[in-house]
Amino acid sequence: MKNYLIIGASSGIGKALAEQLAQEENQVIGTYNQTEITSDTIKYHHLDVTQDFDIDFIPEKLDGLVYCPGSINLLPFRRIKPEAFVADYKLQVLGAIKIIQAAFPALRKSGNASIVLFSTVAVQAGFNFHSQVAVSKGAIEGLTKALAAEFAPIVRVNAIAPSLTDTPLAGKMLDKPEKKEANAQRHPLKRIGEATDIAQTAAFLLSDKSSWITGQIIHVDGGMSTLKV
Repeated sequence: MKNYLIIGASSGIGKALAEQLAQEENQVIGTYNQTEITSDTIKYHHLDVTQDFDIDFIPEKLDGLVYCPGSINLLPFRRIKPEAFVADYKLQVLGAIKIIQAAFPALRKSGNASIVLFSTVAVQAGFNFHSQVAVSKGAIEGLTKALAAEFAPIVRVNAIAPSLTDTPLAGKMLDKPEKKEANAQRHPLKRIGEATDIAQTAAFLLSDKSSWITGQIIHVDGGMSTLKV
């Protein structure tokens, strides 16, 4: 049994991952912010990563940390106020930094711990109206590689870069059948990603099966980032 901390485990990818890890008889600690949740198998705690916090629920030894909070705000660049970029950065980058710093002593005690962060296909592919999300997630990719180098060989650090996934976060883009079908057709595999598609990759990166993988940006995107069909 291993100890895992999932930040943002109340819905979407984080919830799917927490449930999968718990089903595999691991001890899973999850956090929520606005969506309160309870579970018989997952220990949930409230946490707002944009505020100052003092975490008292990290176990003495932690085998894996996953940071899931994010946002998807798609607007023309000229309409985005600088404050919106700052708000996204606080949520997606500074929040991850604060959590990693708080959890690192427990991760170090594992001897073979894994951190999983989240980027987006839009960082390397480049899409219209994605500047706000791409700025913060681009920083996450840089952080992933820098920390992977600094923490080796004790803690592995990788990031997953999904394409559009059917989660509450993407609800506005997938709230009608025609929207979902149009977005599915943009992908070489002709479907929208599911939360479990991403969660299974995260679970692999947390496991000993990926013990020789670090500093990588793993694209789980239906072929969007590399294929033209």
